[in-house]
Amino acid sequence: MDNLELQKTANEVRKGIVTAVYSAKSGHPGGSLSAADIYTYLYFEEMNIDPKDPKKAGRDRLVVSKGHTSPGYYSALANRGFFPVEDLKTFRHVGSYLQGHPDMKHIPGVDMSSGSLGQGISAAVGMAISAKLSGDDYRVYTLVGDGEIQEGQVWEAAMLAGHRKLDNLVVIVDNNNLQIDGAIDEVNSPYPIDKKFEAFNFHVINVDGHDFDSLRVAFEGARQRKGMPTAIIAKTVKGKGVSYMENQASWHGVAPNEEQYKIAMEELEKAGEALCQK
Repeated sequence: MDNLELQKTANEVRKGIVTAVYSAKSGHPGGSLSAADIYTYLYFEEMNIDPKDPKKAGRDRLVVSKGHTSPGYYSALANRGFFPVEDLKTFRHVGSYLQGHPDMKHIPGVDMSSGSLGQGISAAVGMAISAKLSGDDYRVYTLVGDGEIQEGQVWEAAMLAGHRKLDNLVVIVDNNNLQIDGAIDEVNSPYPIDKKFEAFNFHVINVDGHDFDSLRVAFEGARQRKGMPTAIIAKTVKGKGVSYMENQASWHGVAPNEEQYKIAMEELEKAGEALCQK
């Protein structure tokens, strides 16, 4: 896909996020919207996956360590063809397979159940080690939150990844600078994030997480780097794409009401129309 197509797709992913959370009357829109462009690039450009064969042995793997951003994850999967986009309206409903956190047993395309913060990156490291031991060439990606990296388990996993020289592993940090209680540097600062990953023997790339040129260069750089894992520190805006949600910690885990939903969808519709005129 070229950048314009990716931008249009990301806008559709954002519509799905807002629709899912509104329909459930619960969920986490802020961090889902900040990661929408990352999800889009991974599923529509970067990863070797097949929606018709979700369990294909040689597929690339994604572990969403910040599993509460499942609305973004599910919307990307749905738009990529793993299941109907219409099913996003059943998010968190009783009997729906689209639970509040990713479930690998019931959701097509989900490679690892996640949600308990800090654990997903460990699973990703294990997958990357498995590929090395078996001689498989699939790549493993994991998306972590910048608040999540306050968890010690993240750095235990990073230590092992660096030690094992896992050049088939890419850790993406969604650095929107906000967590449920406020700014991450005020709650428990993990900065400088890049220097910390470098200390654990990672190749580190800082990018604008909403710029597809930057993302393309970063992921291509990760593929070319041999002998060490890569950490992509993606600077993002929490709530990106919905004006009243942007840079607001209060939208970490709150669903829009009917009026707010209409405003959000109108903004995204206008954004889509503007992209179609380019």
